[in-house]
Amino acid sequence: MKEECGVAGLVIPECKPQSSTVAFKLYYALYALQHRGQESTGIVVYDGRSPFSIKGMGLVAEVYSKESLSHLMGNVGIGHVRYSTTGSSRIENCQPFILNFKGGVVALAHNGNLVNARELRAELESEGRIFVSDSDTEVIAHLLVKELIKHEPVESVRNVMKRLVGSYSLVIQIDDVLIAVRDPLGFKPLCYGEVDGGYAVVSESVAIDTLNGKLIRDVRPGEVLVFKGKELESYQVTNEPRPAHCVFEFIYFARPDSIIDGKLVYKVREKIGRELAREHPIDADIVSPVPDSGITSAIGYARESGTEYLEGLMKNRYIGRTFILPGQGMRETAVRLKMNTIRENLIGKRVVLVDDSVVRGTTSRRIIDMVRKAGASEVHARIGSPAIIAPCYLGIDMATRKELIAAGRTINEIESLINADSLGYLSIEGLMKALGCDRNDMCVGCLTGEYPVEIPGEKCLKRQSKLKDFE
Repeated sequence: MKEECGVAGLVIPECKPQSSTVAFKLYYALYALQHRGQESTGIVVYDGRSPFSIKGMGLVAEVYSKESLSHLMGNVGIGHVRYSTTGSSRIENCQPFILNFKGGVVALAHNGNLVNARELRAELESEGRIFVSDSDTEVIAHLLVKELIKHEPVESVRNVMKRLVGSYSLVIQIDDVLIAVRDPLGFKPLCYGEVDGGYAVVSESVAIDTLNGKLIRDVRPGEVLVFKGKELESYQVTNEPRPAHCVFEFIYFARPDSIIDGKLVYKVREKIGRELAREHPIDADIVSPVPDSGITSAIGYARESGTEYLEGLMKNRYIGRTFILPGQGMRETAVRLKMNTIRENLIGKRVVLVDDSVVRGTTSRRIIDMVRKAGASEVHARIGSPAIIAPCYLGIDMATRKELIAAGRTINEIESLINADSLGYLSIEGLMKALGCDRNDMCVGCLTGEYPVEIPGEKCLKRQSKLKDFE
């Protein structure tokens, strides 16, 4: 699975407009968010007269240089790292998007996925609006510019939110004003904090930590924050009775050292491991994680079960972004490039192998086969999420039902397919216990097939969004 994006916005009034300090800080923030997208990245800053930007395909370290960043002048800016869910992998889809309009310049970056992007795009195209990308983010940008011609920024954002169905955490720059927006159900994370006498808005708190800032809080679902200079204004635009935060932020996507919606991700994952040990105990010699995302849950499993924690797999963290290896034999090589076994820790051992999730099952099979080949006598798969039985439409690049190994199969069938001696998925109840919340506060559509927004052809547990009038 791949998460779509990470966003960052920064305003530091004490910096001179002719300084590149904000650009460099956005670079560091995006570096901290690199795990959320490795396909492309972009930064836009504003110096009081015009925007300056750099966008490119690749990792943060590949796209920017000290020299190029030094030319990005301004004390307010936004940045983005991307992995595509809606829109293909090409430079035209690289964010932030920049649009000129009669009243100024708009730059916008988006984390999430719109369910109704196609319909909105067709409507805008029929009005004569020209698109340079196939990204749903450009749809949001055009809708916003259309509103800004007639209304002030907050009212414009509110009117755009009326039209959008899906997930979106946005950072928007309108000349020297920074705006943060989180969708009514709060699918995707977004938080803000103090940095150098100004403010930073980012997808995860680790980016604020990187900038030596202070986390203030999460942006609330349905909230619009407006940063202008040292001033901060909050508008609660929608009034949903409950949120629908994405459970996979806690299971897999977010960094363990992030605080999301008031919860430390590391602590949640350690509790996931403990719940997994309670639900699926097994006599074994060692508990070993599938690195990196399975490490914290494996620690929890080992602590709860009293079984020794010992790494049997080592990840190659220098594998690079992407590589093309044709043929089945080369795909096997790709798995070994990413991960290698530690034979001495596995020979003759009954191994509990803890992973965050199983999607198609092909990688799980290859890893388990590697562990067996290294000499493990038994391999028991323990998965820190419930079985994924349905696709995600709200910002995760996930397989179709036909490709999902758990869709329509029994546990015994899946065990056989991945070559495990036993298989245990965490229950939804166990997951919610680890999260310390009610399942109605989370989006579990991929685990149940029931979604919190209306999606054509799918079962909907729709909760009506109520847009508030401004006082």
